Amino acid sequence: MKKEWKKPIIALLILVLTLGLAACGGAEESKNDSENGNAQGQDVINVGTMGTYNPFSFAAEDGTLTGYDLEVLREIEKVDNSLKFNFVAGPWDSLFVGLDANKFQMLANQITSNPDRVEKYYLTENPYFTCVSQIIVKKGRTDIQSLEDLQGKTIGLTVGDSFTRLVEDWNAENGNILTIKYYEQDIVTILEDIQTGRIDATVNDPIMAKDKAEVQGLEIDVVGERIAADPTYFIFQKNDEGKALRDKVDAALATLLESGRLSELSIEWFGVDYTK
Repeated sequence: MKKEWKKPIIALLILVLTLGLAACGGAEESKNDSENGNAQGQDVINVGTMGTYNPFSFAAEDGTLTGYDLEVLREIEKVDNSLKFNFVAGPWDSLFVGLDANKFQMLANQITSNPDRVEKYYLTENPYFTCVSQIIVKKGRTDIQSLEDLQGKTIGLTVGDSFTRLVEDWNAENGNILTIKYYEQDIVTILEDIQTGRIDATVNDPIMAKDKAEVQGLEIDVVGERIAADPTYFIFQKNDEGKALRDKVDAALATLLESGRLSELSIEWFGVDYTK
């Protein structure tokens, strides 16, 4: 009689263990689905982006990554439903490293072309935006209107970005008259140092700089003529997989350009068509 009461308990324990193992197996399948694709058979493409580069790439109040660059890719998903993008935020100096290591399969962060990038990576044939380069100074400052005016002063630039390359090339062609202070931090640190007088100016995208300054309560002015206006591209690994992905994204971009949807998106975000 004493052994009879143990049978239901043993059966119950076996049932609990069986269900527990089944639940673990289900969780692993779900994880694999998330990593390798979704229910429609789409491959999930990890896209490296800063997530702090307003208004092109930033986190919304609910934590969702958004911004003009990322919304262009969401429009591309609508054109080609075989594409599914997963946005992964990281600091600027980690993006190309992550692409090289296949942590990302592409980059979206207002990236312009230069010879080094063309040699090492695939870029979309179609640009999706025109990135403007201008001088940014403390509000009310009138003695700086050109790079020549920065002789004897200090300009702050971010290590490794296209604006830095632009200024470095100009400086080399003009007798290295500029004193450059390099930053690894986000441009907010540069704008703060401009306001406090630690440096005199920077060169960057005025749309992004104004947005950052407004959020941080910093007072800046964009001065002088445009130094450059360069198209921006999505960036891919230089291998067969990268080329195939680039070609699919390019085809969808061409559709968005021809339909006028890309122009509409630029106007929605900035009030101006920066796609031309």
